[in-house]
Amino acid sequence: MNTRALSLPRAATRRSWRFPLGLILPALLLGAAEVAVRSGAVPVNLLPAPSQVLRTIVDLSEHGLAAHVASSAARVAIGFAGGAALGILLGAAVALSRRVEAILDPTLQALRAIPSLAWVPLLLLWLGIDEAPKLVLIAIGAFFPVYMGTVAGIEGVDRKLVEVGRLYRLSRGALLRRVLLPAALPSVMTGLRNGLGLAWMFMVAAELIAASRGLGYLLSDGRETSRADIVIAAIVLLAILGKASDSGLRALERRYLGWRDSFAAAQP
Repeated sequence: MNTRALSLPRAATRRSWRFPLGLILPALLLGAAEVAVRSGAVPVNLLPAPSQVLRTIVDLSEHGLAAHVASSAARVAIGFAGGAALGILLGAAVALSRRVEAILDPTLQALRAIPSLAWVPLLLLWLGIDEAPKLVLIAIGAFFPVYMGTVAGIEGVDRKLVEVGRLYRLSRGALLRRVLLPAALPSVMTGLRNGLGLAWMFMVAAELIAASRGLGYLLSDGRETSRADIVIAAIVLLAILGKASDSGLRALERRYLGWRDSFAAAQP
């Protein structure tokens, strides 16, 4: 009997009821905020009512909001792609060679501890105020989680799998492609999801540098004009975009890691 085929309907059923359950907490928080503001318990200049934030989003959509969203999404996509690709390449190199690990890993671990805003003056000095420093900063944010996930995934591969690959006389490249990377894919996917989340965070820092378009620019504009509704609208849009992109990666994870016989797969 094909257990994978049987598990697919169960997984689809779980996802169908998890989505409405996931809306309960946001709905409660929005309702509580609306009541608190309307009743005067919370000053409207500090926390606008969710209905006001919605009106602000509608108003912004009539005045170029799509261009701001598109600019931010494009920056995240390009920066994340570059940082993730480099993270996988260097992570695999470090995990496969003790010599490469001794050369690269100490420096990379030291760079990982540098806060995102500390990169800003240097990137501005080196690359100016155009798109390049923004994309590099986003790539830096995406790189380290993917690098760490790749290293941990490959180093954690069951040694018996490697021995079987060597028994079949696989070359080093074939062993990496057919054994190590597939077995390390769960950790790599976790690193990719974490890296994508950080890419959105670093995007905000990047657009606070000198952007004239993007959600980070809206945050800065709302702060400078004391428009809390614009600030919260930008935050809400960032949350929606971040969740949507993470859901895309989760869909890929379910597709390519459906072979796992894990605890999560066995949950009702």
